[in-house]
Amino acid sequence: MAGTPGTPPADEPSEASEASEASEASEPRKAREARKARKARKARKAREAREVDEAREAVVEAALGRLDLDAKARLLSGQDMWSLPALPEIGLRSLVMSDGPIGVRGVRWTADDPSVALPSPTALAATWDPGLARRAGVLLAQEARRKGVHVLLAPTVNLHRSPLGGRHFEAYSEDPYLTGLIGAGYVAGVQSGGVGTTVKHYVANDAETDRFTVNNLVSERALRELYLAPFEIIVENARPWGIMTAYNTVNGTTMTEHHHLVNEVLRGEWGFDGYNVSDWTAARSTKDAIEGGLDVAMPGPRTVYGAPLAQAVRGGDVEESAVDDAVRNVLRLAARVGALEGVAPAVTELPETVDGGALAREIARRSFVLVRNERGTLPLKPGTVALIGAAAREARVLGGGSATVFPPRIVSPLDGLTAALPDGAVGYAVGADPDTELAVADQGFELRAVCRDADGNVVGTGSAPSGLIQWMGSDLPDGVTHDNLHTVELTGTFTPRGTGTHTFGVKGVGAFRLTVDGTTYYDDVQRPADDDGPFEALLRAPVPRAEAELTAGETVEVSLTHVVAHPENAPMKVVGFTLAHREPQRDPDELIAEAVEAARRADTAVVVVATTDRVESEGFDRKDLVLPGRQDDLVRAVAAANPDTVVVVNSGSPVEMPWREEVAAVLLTWFPGQEGGAALADVLTGAHEPGGRLPTTWGSLADAPVTQVTPADGELHYSEGVFIGYRAWEKAGRTPSYPFGHGLGYTDWAYESVDVDGTADGTTATVRVRNTGERPGREVVQVYLAPVEPDAGRPARRLAGFADVTAAPGETAEAVVTLPRRAFEVWDEETGAWTIVKGSYEIQVGRSIADRRITATINV
Repeated sequence: MAGTPGTPPADEPSEASEASEASEASEPRKAREARKARKARKARKAREAREVDEAREAVVEAALGRLDLDAKARLLSGQDMWSLPALPEIGLRSLVMSDGPIGVRGVRWTADDPSVALPSPTALAATWDPGLARRAGVLLAQEARRKGVHVLLAPTVNLHRSPLGGRHFEAYSEDPYLTGLIGAGYVAGVQSGGVGTTVKHYVANDAETDRFTVNNLVSERALRELYLAPFEIIVENARPWGIMTAYNTVNGTTMTEHHHLVNEVLRGEWGFDGYNVSDWTAARSTKDAIEGGLDVAMPGPRTVYGAPLAQAVRGGDVEESAVDDAVRNVLRLAARVGALEGVAPAVTELPETVDGGALAREIARRSFVLVRNERGTLPLKPGTVALIGAAAREARVLGGGSATVFPPRIVSPLDGLTAALPDGAVGYAVGADPDTELAVADQGFELRAVCRDADGNVVGTGSAPSGLIQWMGSDLPDGVTHDNLHTVELTGTFTPRGTGTHTFGVKGVGAFRLTVDGTTYYDDVQRPADDDGPFEALLRAPVPRAEAELTAGETVEVSLTHVVAHPENAPMKVVGFTLAHREPQRDPDELIAEAVEAARRADTAVVVVATTDRVESEGFDRKDLVLPGRQDDLVRAVAAANPDTVVVVNSGSPVEMPWREEVAAVLLTWFPGQEGGAALADVLTGAHEPGGRLPTTWGSLADAPVTQVTPADGELHYSEGVFIGYRAWEKAGRTPSYPFGHGLGYTDWAYESVDVDGTADGTTATVRVRNTGERPGREVVQVYLAPVEPDAGRPARRLAGFADVTAAPGETAEAVVTLPRRAFEVWDEETGAWTIVKGSYEIQVGRSIADRRITATINV
C-alpha cells in the first residue's frame, strides 16, 4: 500500500504532484481525464471559497460600521476569564475560548465537567501521522461544541530547543517540519468542526524560566529556519483562524507588541487573516500592543484595552484605524464560528461524530515507541506478569498546568493488563513511588465546597470531586459572586487506604485553616514567593501542614477553609487553592525488595516508571532528566531478578535511562491519555504493534548539546543558532541514547529502492520497502536531505519528508514523499530572503536519522 504524509487540509492533490503527473508523456487517457477533473474540482472549490469569503467580509464591514469607538474597544478586551463581550446591536454573540490541547476544558475547570483526554502532544507527534492529528482535531471540535466553546487555545508548536524545557510535553517535536505538519493536521481537524484554533505561543516561547520577562535573543536565520517555521507551515496549509502571542520578548520587543513579527511577517508575508490574542495577562501597553498587531487582550475585565484603548484614541495617541483593523479580525472570527448574524458560518456540514474513548486509545497505541526489544521479549508470551510501579496503579495520563483536563475515566496500566490477561496472570507491587510530594486529595475523599460571606452566612455550595478548587472569572457555584464571597470551606470525609502517618498540606496563597479529625493543625497565612507570576501560586508544590495518625478504613472528618482575597489591581478574578494529601510512606528498600520477589516469581516483569507534575509542568523548567525517587534503583533490582524485564516509561519528554542496556525491552508511552492502560495492554499483548517513532532525541543531559534555559540578566541567548535537536547532536559528534525518528515494531522491513524525480521546485522520492517479518506492520519512511559538500553553517542533514506505509508479511509497499522547496533553502540574513543553496544533495531514506538505508543524489 502507498502512503504519503498527507499535508492538510487539502483533500486534493498538490499542484506539484499534478505537475509531475502532467510531465509523464505516456500518461493514460483515463488518468489524464481524472487529473483534469481533479483540477476542475479544485478550481470550483477555490471559486466557491472566494465567494464565501467576499460575503463574509461584506457582513463584517457592515457590522464594523455600526459600532462606536467604545463598543469597538470593549470588544477587544476580555469580559472575563474566557470570553469576549456580546454586542447585540450588531448580532454578535459572546465568543468563548478554552484551553487545550489534549482536551477541551470549557469555562469550568473542574472534574464536575469532564473532558475527553487524548495523549500528550509529544505522543501525537510520535505517530508521525498528520491525518491522525486531523482526526484528533475533529474530536476536539466536537468536544468544544458540546461545551459551548468557539475557540480552542491550541495547538502549541514551540520547539524542543533543550530537553530541560518543562512544558515540552505540550509541544510536538524538536524538528520544525514535523511540528508544522502535525500542527497543520490538528488545526485543519478542529476547524473542520467549525471551531477556531489559536496556534501558540508566537514565538520562541521554548522554556518556562522567567517566561513573563525573558528577552530571547535569536538570530533572524534561526527564527526563520526553526522557530517561525512551524507557524508558517500551519498558516500556509491549514489557514488557522487565530494565533496567540507569547509572554516573552524576542530581540528586545515583547511579543504582544512585535510589529515586525506580527504585522510584517505573520500578516504581511504569510497572509494570516485571523485574530491575534495575547497569552493570559501578557498584554502590557495599550498603544504599543494595538500598533504591534495585538487584536485581543485577555483575560478581562481589567486589561490594557477596553476603556484605556478608547481613551488613547480620543487623546490622539492611537489611530482609530488600528482599532478597526483589530475589530475586523475579531468579527471575521465570529463570522467563521457562527457567532455573527447575517452570514453562514465557515462550516455548515459538521464531520461525523467521533468516539472519544476509541480515538484516545488508538492515538495512544499508535504513539508508543518501542526503543528496545531484545530476544523478541515483546509481545508478551503466555505466562504470569509482575506489574511493578506506583504509576502502574495511579496512572499519570497528562501534564501539569493549563493543559490539564478532567477525563470521565482513567484506565491505568493495572486496569488494562488485568482486563486483557487471564485471571490470576497479573500480580502487582508498588516497588518505588516517584511522587514523594503531596498530591491533590482524591482517593478516599468525599468533599464539597461551602461558600460564605463576611458575616459567615452560606451564600452557595458546590461539589468538589477532589481537593482542587480553581474558579476563574464567573466560574462560581450558583448564588456566589466575587463580591459576596469571603471564605470557601472544603469540607467532608476521608477514609484512609492505609494505616500510619498521613500528611496533609495546602497549595495556594492567603489565609487557611486546616482541620483533620477534630484537630486544627494550621491556621495562618501562606505568602507568595517573591518571583511568583500571576499563575505560579497554582503551579508550585503544596506545603505540608499536618501529620495525622490514621487507621485504614476508619473515616475521619477533614476541613480546609480559605479566606478569599480580592486585590484591587488583579488582572483577573480567581479563586484557587488545593487540599493535598500523601499516604503513609513505607521504607523504600522494603518496597523494592517486595518488587524483586514478585519479579522473580513471574515469567515477565513489567516496570512502569514515570515523572511527576513537579518534574514536567507548565510554570518551571526541569533541573535534570533523572527519574524521580528510587525508580532507577527499582529497575536495576528487578532486571537482576528477571531477565525478561520490560520497562514502560510514562513521561511526556526525555528522561535518562542508565539501565537501558540491562533490561529486555523499553517502551515509551508519553502521557498516554485517559485510555492509556487499555492501549498499553493492546501493545504488550501484541493485539496491536507499537506505532510510534521518536519526535525528539533522547539522551543524557551531560551529552545534550543545548541545555541553557535560564536567562542571565534577563536575557537568554540562542547562541546555538540553527543547531538544536538532532542537528546539534550530529554537529557535536555525540551519540544519544535513542536518535530522532527511532522506533521498532513487531515486524522487520527491507528498504529496496528509491527513485527521485524533479528539481528543488518539486522533488518526489518514491521509496519501495518490503515487510520481511512474520506479521502485518506499519513503517514510517523518513527522508533526510544532506548536502554532499556540507559547510559549517548548515546541518549535516535535515528531515525533508516522511510517509507511512502498511504491508502484510512478504508484501512490498511504496511511499511517495514530496520534498518541499524549503528543504533546499536557507535564510540569507544579508538579503533578508530565502535562498536556494545550489549543489549536489543526497536524499537519504531510512528508519531514523541514524539508520539511513538507501540514498539517491539530486543536483539543484
